[in-house]
Amino acid sequence: MTVITCIDDLHRLYKRRVPKMFYEYAETGSWTQQTFRENTSDFQQIHFRQRVAVDMSNRTTATKMIGQDYAMPVALAPVGMLGMQHADGEIKAAKAAEAFGVPFTLSTMSICSIEDVAEHTTKPFWFQLYVMRDEKFLKAIIERAKAARCSALVLTLDLQILGQRHRDLKNGLSAPPKPTLANMLNLATKVRWGLGMLGTKRREFRNIVGHVEGVVDPSRLMEWTAQQFDPRLDWEAVKKIKKMWGGPLILKGIMEAEDARQAVKVGADAIIVSNHGGRQLDGAPSSIRALPAIMDAVGDKIEVHLDSGIRTGQDILKAYAMGAKGTMIGRAYIYGLGANGEAGVTSALQVLHKELDLSMAFCGHRDLNDVSKDILLVPKGFADGWE
Repeated sequence: MTVITCIDDLHRLYKRRVPKMFYEYAETGSWTQQTFRENTSDFQQIHFRQRVAVDMSNRTTATKMIGQDYAMPVALAPVGMLGMQHADGEIKAAKAAEAFGVPFTLSTMSICSIEDVAEHTTKPFWFQLYVMRDEKFLKAIIERAKAARCSALVLTLDLQILGQRHRDLKNGLSAPPKPTLANMLNLATKVRWGLGMLGTKRREFRNIVGHVEGVVDPSRLMEWTAQQFDPRLDWEAVKKIKKMWGGPLILKGIMEAEDARQAVKVGADAIIVSNHGGRQLDGAPSSIRALPAIMDAVGDKIEVHLDSGIRTGQDILKAYAMGAKGTMIGRAYIYGLGANGEAGVTSALQVLHKELDLSMAFCGHRDLNDVSKDILLVPKGFADGWE
């Protein structure tokens, strides 16, 4: 039995157990992958100030995001096709998040539907919305999220058009996988994954199939979806969606101070500093490098979260100390899910929490809410000096 001590342990198991197509879907970025790499490497440039002879008893990482209490400032990010990483992946991840005390975010492009996740959980989860050209579908899916008692709408702003991800194109990414010779040979080596898929009825985009006209063939759904992302999405459309939704609205994909100010103007409840995990505009700065300027611009006017590049509890602590009231993890929990289902997601959350808790203590704090930038050593020019 493998002893799990860090996210890398889960990653090694994940790579062995999940089909190549879905492994590379999660583990690559767009074009040269510069942004994908720097999302993680830039965290490593930031160091901690260690404090000693400080009472480290009775520690807590509990905090609030959008007014709700959570065990730590972490949400499970929306991930498309999560149910292809492991059978019933969205349900399993949502259950693990609920038990741990952090929010789960369901993607529009999920395999398990809104209703599937709601049926298997007892607490509200967040729902992530992609804006589609099909307005009838857009209105209907927002109503479905309301009916499922989703507690926040996460509106993704940086996917009006798809960035090019070379591996997805070469692998012929689809859900379910197309029965090509290369796919069948690879799937034959993933017995554990295959048995799980044989045991579930959820193998297609259940938020979409059966809910839109003209989509009956799941193998054509990727093509339909790529054509459906609405390139016309602008701030006026965000206002309309906010009114349509009527609840807490989180805007994901903010990387510039001016866009953060616009988010405040349209009345968003929170923003997520995110470059889509390096999967859209390659060459954009890392999220952690973009965070300080956004905090300076709007940090006292709106709740700021951060996504992209987080692999450790220390990354969470660094983002929190720099002002982010919440963080989103994607790949870190995908590794756990693909490695060992719901138990793997729980393992990922336990690893991150332990790293966060111990690092906070070594920096001289018992309560995460007391942590500030004072615990960090940030390189000169880390977040400025751009021309």
